[in-house]
Amino acid sequence: MDLFADDPMALPLTYPGRIPPGSGVLVDDAYVPHEWREGGAAIAALLASAGQAPLDARHRVVAVGSNAAPGQLRRKFRDHGVRPVVPMTVARVPGIAPGVSAHVSKWGYVPAAPIETPGETSRLFVLWLDELQLAALDLTEPNYRRRPLERPVTLEDGTSLPPPFVYEGRHGCVAARGDGRPRRLTSQPALIQSLLDASAALRHLCGGTPEEFVASVRDDTVREAAYLLLQRESRVRRPAGGG
Repeated sequence: MDLFADDPMALPLTYPGRIPPGSGVLVDDAYVPHEWREGGAAIAALLASAGQAPLDARHRVVAVGSNAAPGQLRRKFRDHGVRPVVPMTVARVPGIAPGVSAHVSKWGYVPAAPIETPGETSRLFVLWLDELQLAALDLTEPNYRRRPLERPVTLEDGTSLPPPFVYEGRHGCVAARGDGRPRRLTSQPALIQSLLDASAALRHLCGGTPEEFVASVRDDTVREAAYLLLQRESRVRRPAGGG
């Protein structure tokens, strides 16, 4: 699988992008697979050979949406003049899962946001970011606030890591009709179609297909109106302690 063939900023309906099958290191235009073993020795050696900050000088961030896609990360960092060399390690993350943020990105997709899932564990990527990378990623997430998780996460070999950061949505998450529980992230075409099918007002504003929706919300005025409809019609759930 070519992890860099496209990215959600260029092709919104591919969101969250092409996700690697396992742990590795994003190095410029390549993704180098590396399982976490012996304290990440192979990853540490790769970072040293590339002249990059070591693991113990990096900040850990759980990727809930497109930040787990190397193609999306590469674009974000290069847009901010930062070299994309990032370890990405699979972890078992307790208590959260990818949900659906109640806003629309300027590129046209409806992005992910973490939802609370007590008693559940999700398989997610942990990004290991140096200072410049963390600052750059923060700039790409104006609709989120970075906060630490409450519990440690566990890597593939059983290594426990202190609670990493996660980007929590500022707009709340879309709840399912009926039981009101937070929706889980699905493929972008299926997600958008389900939102359109559930709202005559949204169809009138953005069309009846995912393709029409993406084209329509590129207009700032239409996107803002779509956001207000999501907030009004989707039984938005706010994050615990959040606004």
